[in-house]
Amino acid sequence: MKKALTIVLLLVTFSSMACIFWYTDWKYSLPTPVPATYRPVKTGAYIELAGKLPVAPNKPVFVHFFNPDCPCSRFNVPFFKALVRKYGDRISFAIVVLNNRSYTERQIKDKFDLDLPVSFDSTVAAECGVYSTPQAVLLDANHQLYYRGNYNKSRYCTDSRTSYAQMAIDSLFRNVPQPIFPGLALKAYGCTLPVCTK
Repeated sequence: MKKALTIVLLLVTFSSMACIFWYTDWKYSLPTPVPATYRPVKTGAYIELAGKLPVAPNKPVFVHFFNPDCPCSRFNVPFFKALVRKYGDRISFAIVVLNNRSYTERQIKDKFDLDLPVSFDSTVAAECGVYSTPQAVLLDANHQLYYRGNYNKSRYCTDSRTSYAQMAIDSLFRNVPQPIFPGLALKAYGCTLPVCTK
């Protein structure tokens, strides 16, 4: 009897864990609801960063919009770090934290193990047309919006065929117009701002 009860308890526990994982995966596979106050920002729009992010002039800028409490944001940290390692000498990278809890710049730098500019200014998100995390924004050397969207089709950033952020960077350096990306690249998926909910 004790053995049967233990087996039932284990089955219930594992079933519950599987259901929670499935629900979470399903929830974050849906597009993030567009806020009623959202103001779209078109590709090619000039993005004013002066006083908001310390980035090099006359150099492309890649802004990573990050929420430490968002599972989707946490999943793509290794991919973002790989982009910094690969393109860090040619692009100014920065992190904008969108969260209503009090994190410090040091805590964010430690999470990434990178020494990059970190901002908590949510107006940068509005300026770039960002309303969820994680989101990638790539500006050309004149600080005009070249790409705003997802890093990858897979929220774990494991599908090399859909590395949208990297494709955008590569296109920028080839001096070609932004590629035509599918809806999965440009429609926001992840966590709403500033809290980690759908």
